[in-house]
Amino acid sequence: MKKSAIALAIALGTISFNSAAEIRINGFASIIGGQTLDSDDTLFGYDNDFDMENRSLFALQLAADLQDNLSATAQIVGRGANDFDAEFEWAYLTYTISDSAQISAGKMRIPFYRYSDFLDVGYAYRWIKPPQSVYNLSFSTYNGLSYIHNATLGQWDSTVQFALGSVDDDIIAITYSDEAELNNTVGANWTLSRDWFSMRMAYFATEASISAANSPELSGLLAGLAGYGLTQQAEDLAVEKDDAYFAAFGISIDYNDVLFDAEFTQFEVDDSILAKQQQYYASVGYRMDEWTVHLTYEHNKDKNANDEFNSVPLTITAPNGVTIPVTTDPTNPNAPYLQTLVNGALSDARAESETWSVGARYDFHPSAAFKVELNQFDNQLTDQKVELLSFGIDLVF
Repeated sequence: MKKSAIALAIALGTISFNSAAEIRINGFASIIGGQTLDSDDTLFGYDNDFDMENRSLFALQLAADLQDNLSATAQIVGRGANDFDAEFEWAYLTYTISDSAQISAGKMRIPFYRYSDFLDVGYAYRWIKPPQSVYNLSFSTYNGLSYIHNATLGQWDSTVQFALGSVDDDIIAITYSDEAELNNTVGANWTLSRDWFSMRMAYFATEASISAANSPELSGLLAGLAGYGLTQQAEDLAVEKDDAYFAAFGISIDYNDVLFDAEFTQFEVDDSILAKQQQYYASVGYRMDEWTVHLTYEHNKDKNANDEFNSVPLTITAPNGVTIPVTTDPTNPNAPYLQTLVNGALSDARAESETWSVGARYDFHPSAAFKVELNQFDNQLTDQKVELLSFGIDLVF
């Protein structure tokens, strides 16, 4: 698809259809620059060299009204981090069942978060990017079905969305690029809103398989455990058809000129090397005519359960009664024990950090906003602090 996707979008915009189908083309873009403030520091894909590509993007969204309650939507995005190669981010059909219900099928945004539907549309929120401690999953779309139902419950507006599908993509998990399959993904989110207040809940479950091929260390551990016949310990380390779940809760307040957002999320893959993740953020903002200023606090904690450690025995007994040390080389008395290596791998999955962000947004145009933001990331395990300054323009058209 790549760059030909843009050509396709332009071509569609020039075609005259004999049928009554109407195509609407909208777009959005972000031109963002940033750099860390100290040499050798890296954060969110930036280092100490000023970069204008990492978070910049250009996108077109095509919506076709096919009549009789049927529509088609496609979103094409070119990201600076990928040399602006254009790819189809969304491609789905929607059938409107009634004024309050619709069903969609195809490739869509997976609705984990409050800002999932407009995750890439920087103009839709006050930050340069939504808080990264929470919005940290490296995949954002799925292939499948979505059902949305809107209703009024007393004085509350209610929106419920059910999703069913799968994810087959390269993600950041064990390494920075791992083949992953999330099958039988099913979940729902529910949003309740009234006047200036809204709250949202979400829960998703899936069957996760993530390849360890790009991690020689984990592949070696799995092979070593299997060689000793410790299949259960190997299965408890590998990510192979393991149950996984994602849960989220958030609130949002937009009262006069005061803004407040908070989200809490939890993600876990059972019986695997991946740590249980808990994250949250709280953000307050204030509007002053065209200006909005904001302050955000984020916290992230990844940790494996204590009972996952020391699960590998130090020795096993052979059929002939000989005690064999469970090491990388049982013939070498100085070889490391697999228990030590597995414990180390589980410890390496641990992470804990907090991030403070302060920023401002200036709506200098009805369709464009200038933003500037300073992030301070604090690794609470290493006591390392990294500061990132970024600024840019978000626009819609």
